[in-house]
Amino acid sequence: MNFQGKTVLITGASRGIGFEMSEEFTKAGANLAICATRENAIREAAEKLRVLGAKVYAQPVDISNAQACEDFVSNTLQEFGSLDVVVNNAGITKDNLTVRMSEQDWDAVMNVNLKGTFLISKAALKVMFKKRAGAIVNISSVVGEMGNPGQANYSASKAGIIGLTKTLAKEFGSRGVRVNAVAPGFVQTAMTDALPEEVREKALASIPLKRFATTKDIAKAVMFLASEDASYITGHVLAVNGGLYI
Repeated sequence: MNFQGKTVLITGASRGIGFEMSEEFTKAGANLAICATRENAIREAAEKLRVLGAKVYAQPVDISNAQACEDFVSNTLQEFGSLDVVVNNAGITKDNLTVRMSEQDWDAVMNVNLKGTFLISKAALKVMFKKRAGAIVNISSVVGEMGNPGQANYSASKAGIIGLTKTLAKEFGSRGVRVNAVAPGFVQTAMTDALPEEVREKALASIPLKRFATTKDIAKAVMFLASEDASYITGHVLAVNGGLYI
């Protein structure tokens, strides 16, 4: 896939899936606008990407703040002159059983995962619908489709992203903007590596492909939906879960 000369904005890009996507888009020739909450983390990520030859604009952003999102998109346009792809990847978890979950933990997850996706998309869409072109890929989750005990806030936020994705696809398809989502299952990360062996084995037993996804598995799915290879796909939720939920 070729993104030469395209500008790709990625939230939550300092580590994990977000950084993997940044690397893969770099290899495909894209200019990158990346953000995360912590300034040191996003600056370090940007330096690593520049070593690979990327043109990078990096900024710490609180994506739950509307003005911060508007400023990030505006700064991206000033830096590169265009905005072609947005990947709403940033997300947090604050897990607990529903009866023990605080209102603050509910709000925190909703504000980052769902409101943040809405605010970045809103700012980007003002640019994309004017030029009648663009692609947005939102990162949902398998738990947004099937639910998960102890994750009422996270599951609801990821289900909300699916509803938002489909609505934006309907609202902006006539303006040449495609909006899709990727719904990962278990992904091989430091978090899954730290799981007790019996928990890992139980999780793997529920996955027909018998392995966790790699961050590259997710990155490649996102790149496909953002690319011209998916030029007639919009409003779709691509399950990248190894068959965990069919």
